[in-house]
Amino acid sequence: MDKTVRMKELVEILNKASKAYYQDASEIMTNLEYDRLYDELTALEKETGVVMANSPTINVGYEVVSELPKEQHESPMLSLDKTKEVSALADFAGDKKCLLSWKLDGLTVVLSYENGSLVKAVTRGNGQVGEVITNNARTFQNVPLNIPHQGSLTLRGEAIIKYSDFEKINREIEEGEAKYKNPRNLCSGSVRQLNSEITANRNVNFIAFALISAEDIHFDNSIEQQYQWLENQGFEVVERKSATGNNMEEVVAYFADKVKTYDYPSDGLVLMYDDIAYGLSLGSTAKFPRNGIAFKWEDEQAETVLEYIEWSPSRTGLINPVAVFEPVELEGTTVTRASVHNISIMEELELCAGDVIKVYKANMIIPQISENLTRSGLKDIPDTCPACGQSTQIRNDNGVKTLYCPNKLCPAKHVKLYTLFVSRDAMNIDGLSEETLEKFIDAGYIHEFADIFKLDRYEEEIVNTPGFGRKSYDNLIESINRAREVELHAFLYSLGIPNIGIANAKLICRHFSNDLERIRNATVEELVSIDHIGEKMAEKFTAYFSNTENRAFVDNLLKEIHIVQPAENHNVQSMEGLTFVITGTVEQFQNRNAVKDYIEKRGGKVTGSVTSKTNYLINNDTLSNSSKNKKAKELGIEIISEEQFLEKWK
Repeated sequence: MDKTVRMKELVEILNKASKAYYQDASEIMTNLEYDRLYDELTALEKETGVVMANSPTINVGYEVVSELPKEQHESPMLSLDKTKEVSALADFAGDKKCLLSWKLDGLTVVLSYENGSLVKAVTRGNGQVGEVITNNARTFQNVPLNIPHQGSLTLRGEAIIKYSDFEKINREIEEGEAKYKNPRNLCSGSVRQLNSEITANRNVNFIAFALISAEDIHFDNSIEQQYQWLENQGFEVVERKSATGNNMEEVVAYFADKVKTYDYPSDGLVLMYDDIAYGLSLGSTAKFPRNGIAFKWEDEQAETVLEYIEWSPSRTGLINPVAVFEPVELEGTTVTRASVHNISIMEELELCAGDVIKVYKANMIIPQISENLTRSGLKDIPDTCPACGQSTQIRNDNGVKTLYCPNKLCPAKHVKLYTLFVSRDAMNIDGLSEETLEKFIDAGYIHEFADIFKLDRYEEEIVNTPGFGRKSYDNLIESINRAREVELHAFLYSLGIPNIGIANAKLICRHFSNDLERIRNATVEELVSIDHIGEKMAEKFTAYFSNTENRAFVDNLLKEIHIVQPAENHNVQSMEGLTFVITGTVEQFQNRNAVKDYIEKRGGKVTGSVTSKTNYLINNDTLSNSSKNKKAKELGIEIISEEQFLEKWK
């Protein structure tokens, strides 16, 4: 390939990745892959002497697109040049005193104080123009709103969410909702909220790393003294160590060891000359100041041997591949498994049991396979389902190959059906994980849904089940008894009728005035008269209740529970007949489920995919090239932001 053509290709790929990371708070490639492509582009630019006008090696960030007010920085906020070699840090320092500190992975924010009070907070934005987030910054966990210094003060720092808080927030996201990929993405979305209450609930911290100006204060030409002064003002300042070329390896080793358990996300280190005047005298390039350099952590990789591929059947029939390998230590934990996602990825890796593979933790969290060193060739796709023994099928959906079990009576689908039955939007029974349900079904405690409400018959056996005990049993029975009172739409959804999700269950219940007898005896004609209920959906619904065995299961279940009437809805049904799709990160609501609830209470419906029946696609990035945006544009469906959505339906 012509080198210039390759450079243009790399510029396009890297700019797209940077836009996703910095502007959209999402991620389309790993740091490892980005750095590899960036280094390739840098080498080609040096070799050819050609630098494209839009090359990421000379441009910093992207224009902001949110509705937050924008403000130009007094001076451009440049990035630091970077290296992955400790020797380069030592050469940079030479015999001069430097400070080595964490390169924190959050969102850079500039704070301004006047007369001892916080008056302004602005994000880095594109380095030239940032977004004003003053109200949000006032909710950061550790930002002082008032300080002793009464003169003007401007400083930079990183808004950041700790790993511990990130994991807690992700745990609270309902199953089926998209969880945040990493703390940096969550922090970016949290800091740039239009609603500061949401920011306050995200436990954002601020770590100062640079003093820009402090009126009438002198620091004896030392960055270290600036840091100490900021600490005396009440700021949490980035941890740092003194270093020169002579002890650089030792100081880097300290941080490299600590990062394994460090609660703040860090993607490297920063080395700065302590001598302020000397650093400034070096000037800067178009992109990089010369008074500092960044050291990038590489994703820690480990070599191991793939033992086998575990194929995990699901309720939908998909059989998902999981790589099981010899244990390795990554980022301070032992890792033995990594999802391979689908057959297409397995083919790309030419993955087979016995292969020597490299694994890493994407974003220090999710185990992934980065490389297959031996590439023996794909040989491990089962032709029978691990759960039922029936023949499997390989399906190709938009170029992605997946393994599928077509057997409607597959036990895996049976277990998944019970998992749906006890899930939060259905009967909402705590203590019955899929693993526990499988044990109880195998033990003969459960043959149908109604049996779950009779588990007290097996009190002694359950108390003595491995992983259970008296307290777990008591909690389970208490949760089961609470579930005996249930609204009709949740009951209907819990049955697992094909194509009847929670939204369609609500539509059907509303249409038939929450009358179960009318619902279970509904005809296809009656059902298709409901907006958004198609003929095939109606046929499957009526087929379910026409089945004698299913009707018996429902009758038995009704003996154990009580259908309660829903709370009266006083909201104006302003969205009656409208269908919405929600995609991307939400900013005005706590999560996408909250948007969905808002819509449904006003008579609207939310679906997961864009079709000709969709009226609006809600996406805060209305200009993105996501698959849903493209589909909406093809169908002429209006794409609106949350702000536009709320303007229409407050």
